[in-house]
Amino acid sequence: MKKSMWLLAGAIACTMLMAGCGGAPKTGAPAGGKDSQKLIVYTSMKENLIKGIVEGFKKKYPDIQVDYQSAGAGKLMAKIAAEKQSGKILADVIWTSEVPDFYSMKKQGMLEVYKTPVLKELVNPFDDYDGSFTAARLGTLGIVINTDKIKTPPTQWSDLLKPEYNKGFGVANPALSGTSYMSIAILEKKFGWDYFEKLHGNGARIGKGSGEVIDDTSSGELTASLGVDYITNGKIAKGAHLQMCYPPELIVVPSPVAIFKGTTKLDASKKFVDYLLGAEAQEKIAAEGTIPVRNDVKMPEKFKLPAPKDAWAKAIKINFSEAVDSKEATIKKFSEILQVKK
Repeated sequence: MKKSMWLLAGAIACTMLMAGCGGAPKTGAPAGGKDSQKLIVYTSMKENLIKGIVEGFKKKYPDIQVDYQSAGAGKLMAKIAAEKQSGKILADVIWTSEVPDFYSMKKQGMLEVYKTPVLKELVNPFDDYDGSFTAARLGTLGIVINTDKIKTPPTQWSDLLKPEYNKGFGVANPALSGTSYMSIAILEKKFGWDYFEKLHGNGARIGKGSGEVIDDTSSGELTASLGVDYITNGKIAKGAHLQMCYPPELIVVPSPVAIFKGTTKLDASKKFVDYLLGAEAQEKIAAEGTIPVRNDVKMPEKFKLPAPKDAWAKAIKINFSEAVDSKEATIKKFSEILQVKK
């Protein structure tokens, strides 16, 4: 198990122990030991994306100790809620793709307001931006196909209703995946619930996490899936028989980064956010096959993705703050449709 996951498992275990015994650390008190001096980043980004960024940050700031804990957005938010209840959030910075969570944390007063000095150099998808969080990536989702099973790549979302996708199209569980939830909310905004009823009629099914449905597509268990760009591109680079297909109505899910209010490492946290939004880190993001937020960073042509400004112009728009209030109802409705037996 990777070091970051050991840290995550240990932290969860400690939190559960404190909750069960009724004990809790004092608010603002360090966790103790060397790790209490580290800048801790919670992220839902996969290892192939976050690792290089953290290593680049360490090279630029060798005097700052930093580590990350990577897990699904849903698991991270449950962990944060438990830590908050026990008296102290152990992380300093959070970077995930579940936009509604950032609005929720902002509403609860959990986030430090920090307007990065490089903001004018970025694509900012948030009309109500106030510095509580900043988009660090414009993640895209498209139709991932198994090229051994599908010979004619889809060009429209309606292509998923064709016979060749019958009982073979999968979507990650929106209760487990922030990107899956946002993509479902975006597709529903554009095409309505009738589209999902038709997908169900063609045998579409709910999978597990974002990575799992892509793995199932690669293995042939699924014919196709709703997939995240850089996760898919990473598997293609390792030889998976997959192809990422983008209909003209582009699904773009911003991945915000924010600093937790009350961190004792505020200066280091600001430096990490600025590094993440700087050219070096954004080039690492683009190299993994997902869209950066800097206009001066170009996407490699092999990924066939538009430039940041063009991507946001083509994206299906959604009111992010409204998605906070409708999340539970949206997930419930989606699950009811796709889990009903035909």
